[in-house]
Amino acid sequence: MELVKVGEKTYYIKNPTNIGIYRVSENDVFLIDTGNDKDAGRKILKIVDTQGWNVKGIITTHSNADHIGGNKLIQDRTGCPVYALGIEKCFTEFPILEPSFLFGGYPFKDLRNKLLLAPESAVTAIDDNLPTGLEYFPLKGHYFDMLGIKTDDDVYFLADSLFSAATITKYHVFFIYDVGEYLNTLDYLSTLEGKLFIPSHCEATTSLSSLIELNRNKVQETAAKIYSLCSDGLTFETILQAIFDDYGLTMNPNQYVLVGSTVRSYLSYLYDNGKVCFEFRDNKMYWQQS
Repeated sequence: MELVKVGEKTYYIKNPTNIGIYRVSENDVFLIDTGNDKDAGRKILKIVDTQGWNVKGIITTHSNADHIGGNKLIQDRTGCPVYALGIEKCFTEFPILEPSFLFGGYPFKDLRNKLLLAPESAVTAIDDNLPTGLEYFPLKGHYFDMLGIKTDDDVYFLADSLFSAATITKYHVFFIYDVGEYLNTLDYLSTLEGKLFIPSHCEATTSLSSLIELNRNKVQETAAKIYSLCSDGLTFETILQAIFDDYGLTMNPNQYVLVGSTVRSYLSYLYDNGKVCFEFRDNKMYWQQS
């Protein structure tokens, strides 16, 4: 982990999940996300302690386990509040909801791992509780009520609204809960003007245009691929198998639920836009082009 100063009061820790830090006074800071587990929490506190800072609050951009995994350790050690928005508050308080939602039932033990199941933490609704100098804005699509944070140093923390070229090249199908809202968020991001933009899983950048286009193109490509697969009418499992085969992905429990949930989201998006329909035959659900 490396601490980087990007404004008078704004910092971030370079990490697989970038961690935002905003200094509200000489010695007090707010964190933006806490990484994927208690070890990340320990490393964050070590950096904070080295600077002589105190953690006064944690802002959760969304409740994926790799963003809230350090919450409990930091909260237990500092007593700081955790703030989250809407459904993200519920999922952060009751993190078993994430693997349950992804699997569509009680998650079997292979899914109850730190990638999908973070420790519980006590959460306060974000509402108007942010300190002066910070404001939040919605970034729906990737997850239910995901938000971004802007600091008065004109720095934007953009959570999982954008994915890097390396991630897209490796995985192709990155997790999306609501495809339509994700595309709307990309349009919104294209209107932002700021000094620096920090997505959670990308390098900080002064310009978002190429990253937005990369993400939009991959979403459109994936939607077109799934639409094409529906030409003869296929079950969800057959479509999922084809996606894994076509993109050269390796199936395991985590990938099954993450990619599987995303493929279902694409099917919903295509259905709601009149591109595909479904029918039940022999007690199986078949998706086909409209």
